[in-house]
Amino acid sequence: MIPGFIYRLIIISVLLIGTSGKSQIVITNKNFSFGTTGRIGFGYSPDIEGHTGRQLNLLGQGSLGGRMDQGDYVDLLPAFHFMPVHANKDSTAIDFQVRLAFYSSNGTFLGNVHSGSINGMIVSLPEAFVEARNIVGSPWTVWAGARYMRYDDVHIADYFYFDDHSSQGFGVKYNKTSFSMFFPAAIDTTSSNVTPYSYANIISGSKVLAYRQREVMVAEHSFTITKQHSVKLLAEYHYVSAVRKNADPTYPSDYGFVAGAKLSSQLNTKKTGSFNQFAVRYGTGIANGGDSGSTQTWRTFGAPNVEGKYKGAYSFTAVEHLMLNLSDRISLNPYAVYTQSRGGAATNGKAIDFYDREIYNKKTDLAVGGRLIYYVTNWFHMITELHYTSRKEGYNPEAQMVKLALAPTIVPTAERSPWARPHLRFIAEVARYNNYAKNAMYSPFLEQAGHKRLGTYFGIRSEWWVF
Repeated sequence: MIPGFIYRLIIISVLLIGTSGKSQIVITNKNFSFGTTGRIGFGYSPDIEGHTGRQLNLLGQGSLGGRMDQGDYVDLLPAFHFMPVHANKDSTAIDFQVRLAFYSSNGTFLGNVHSGSINGMIVSLPEAFVEARNIVGSPWTVWAGARYMRYDDVHIADYFYFDDHSSQGFGVKYNKTSFSMFFPAAIDTTSSNVTPYSYANIISGSKVLAYRQREVMVAEHSFTITKQHSVKLLAEYHYVSAVRKNADPTYPSDYGFVAGAKLSSQLNTKKTGSFNQFAVRYGTGIANGGDSGSTQTWRTFGAPNVEGKYKGAYSFTAVEHLMLNLSDRISLNPYAVYTQSRGGAATNGKAIDFYDREIYNKKTDLAVGGRLIYYVTNWFHMITELHYTSRKEGYNPEAQMVKLALAPTIVPTAERSPWARPHLRFIAEVARYNNYAKNAMYSPFLEQAGHKRLGTYFGIRSEWWVF
């Protein structure tokens, strides 16, 4: 039997649906698209007691050294495309895009939906913005919202090395020149090394949690040298205001600058699609980020000086990224990344941060590697990767790793291309660590496996993207 109030609710709903169109919500915009990107499967590390697969790369380097053993993630990208009222006279393109991001933490898997796994799964909304391009047929573009505003990357290392400004803000662009403002802020935790944003506002007599925003101004300009060579220039200014009169704790104001240049070249090879990218970037003050595989300059590195500022802090990064489609049989994708960063404290060793912890105030990272793709058939590719990475923190010895990966890959689209997706991969990896990395258990794998000279990882994963 249906309870009386539910029965009446059903009757009322049916009557409302049957009324005139003026009382209904009618969807008239039919211009909709849907994209997705992700990687999911399983990982197995026999040298870990629990056998759960862990990434072999060095700590603090993210996926530098290869991303085959990276954890699960799924992104869903719905987008709505609006038309101007006078579409025949107005070529403005208007988009509203959202990105729903799902990824696992602590080794849990996205497919497990019981309460324990849900606690280890992170769901976020890194993108939600509106953009209008070619406004009334002009070269102007405007946007506002939160977005993944990042461009070239070393894909095999998941490293967006030059202009990752993924945050919340707005921007305008005219032809190849753009100006954007971003306002990143975060709930500060003891696991974070960034400049603190949160504080307690005591103006009302009681402590109320408040945030100070970092203001990031970004100017970018691209120009063509020849038909095959182009350059992109980057300049940033960062500022964080002081909180003194009505704050607990108090923080001084601080600032930083970034400058960089990227040269992109199209290369002539037997098979099209070959390129070379070389970029250098230098950041100062609070704009000396990033670390742990992130390159966002607002993720300040190191400790402040005795005044709580990052005067004298810096970060220098140089990246070489090469793609060679040599033939219908072979593609080669080598890369090199060098980064040196220093905080604001007066030491190269450890210093006290805003949370009264000792953290390293200087570090140097080096990663050199590459991927070789052999197209056995249209639908079966053999992927081989070799990486060398090192990291030196403070006065410690260098931690070093060499990793070899083999990945026989099924490519259902039967396309002989480095970018063909989806992939279905069997993955076998072995890494060798130097004495310091082994003894310090300097990788996610070693943290669970212990003092091992060799690390192993096996898995089967799918990878896809549709834009």
